[in-house]
Amino acid sequence: MSEEKVIVLRPDRKTFEDIYFSGNQGNLLFSPTTKSKTVTTIVSAFIVLIAFLLKDRFSKDSVGVLYFLSFIFLLCAVFLSVSVNKVSRWKKQVNQYLNVLENCTVYEIRFDHLFFTVTIDGEKETSEWKDFEYFDSNENFMTVEGKYSYMFPKKSMGEKDYNLLKKTLKDHINNK
Repeated sequence: MSEEKVIVLRPDRKTFEDIYFSGNQGNLLFSPTTKSKTVTTIVSAFIVLIAFLLKDRFSKDSVGVLYFLSFIFLLCAVFLSVSVNKVSRWKKQVNQYLNVLENCTVYEIRFDHLFFTVTIDGEKETSEWKDFEYFDSNENFMTVEGKYSYMFPKKSMGEKDYNLLKKTLKDHINNK
């Protein structure tokens, strides 16, 4: 493959959103990243509430249990807030990227035996094949990670282009 191949993508925001936000990814409290922390925080809050309602039944020596349970609750809340912040920042970055895609007029992929270039409205990101570390695909999209990371939905290109890109990425990245 010595000649350069060009694939033009049709960047539909809805197509990209369906992939990025699938599986509750964009939900701040119940995304895969935050769900367990949210549940743990709710359970610890419930336990602290019950302990405070029953505090009159504790002896003076066991009041320290309330402090310990309160500490556990605060620890859970801090871990939850850190995770929520992480998801929030990711969601903001994705939305900024989607805004760029929504307004772009040219979104194309160019590749040959040495280089892989993605152009969005004149902004070029060129990588050598060795710069990529990971490639994966499924029936809806393919992802490439390395110097730059990309996600290419199947719906944004023709079947022939999708299969060509998939085969090329698989050959150049997975066979290092």
